[in-house]
Amino acid sequence: MAGSPALLLLLSFGLCCTSTQAQKKMMEARFLNRNIKHPIEGQRLELECLHYERNRPIFWIRLDKSGNLHFIVSSTHSYSTTLQEGEKTPPNFEALWRGNSYRLVVKSFRAQDQGIYFCINYINPVLHFSSGQPAFFPVASKAAPTTPAATTPSSQATKKDNSQQGLDEAEHITPTAITRSSQVTTKDSPQQGRDAGTSNENTLHFCYDGVIWVNLAGACLLLLTAITITITHCQRPSSP
Repeated sequence: MAGSPALLLLLSFGLCCTSTQAQKKMMEARFLNRNIKHPIEGQRLELECLHYERNRPIFWIRLDKSGNLHFIVSSTHSYSTTLQEGEKTPPNFEALWRGNSYRLVVKSFRAQDQGIYFCINYINPVLHFSSGQPAFFPVASKAAPTTPAATTPSSQATKKDNSQQGLDEAEHITPTAITRSSQVTTKDSPQQGRDAGTSNENTLHFCYDGVIWVNLAGACLLLLTAITITITHCQRPSSP
């Protein structure tokens, strides 16, 4: 399946002739499974050729990354043959007819099978080329490397932020505790003042009551003495 100048000449002739063709629909080569974007290594891959003319030879070719053309297989609806004499179909490829589609089966997709696949329909004297179907492995995305030096400052900054946050919390807690303590002390002080005032007031009332009772007793005693003197003076006999 190596590239050949003769094959390039044949394809060039076909490309020149295709400019004069008048097909209703352009031939198309595509993956049978439309969900496939990139085949993976070891996968069974099936491609189909659409809008070709039956009972006419059909070829499968591959254009590799280096720009070399490789003929894979040639067949008609009734039989399959290899394009090059004395060369058999590669064991990793198989041609199948299914309904109106002509299929190429890659039994186990490998790195050397990567390229752009075409199907060609030969209608005397013109070669009709399909659109190309790229089949390449997916490109692996490279992750950005992380260095320990970048991680260490980050962890240190995190620890510093945690320490600062602890200090800030302590600063917020201390004034709060002091405020609550002062509020409790202030609340107790008026209560004690009210109790002391009540005691003093009771003492004054007691003194006032004692003075009043003493004065009242003295007044009663004086009144009783005056009454006694009056009665005694009235009971004396008057002189002749």
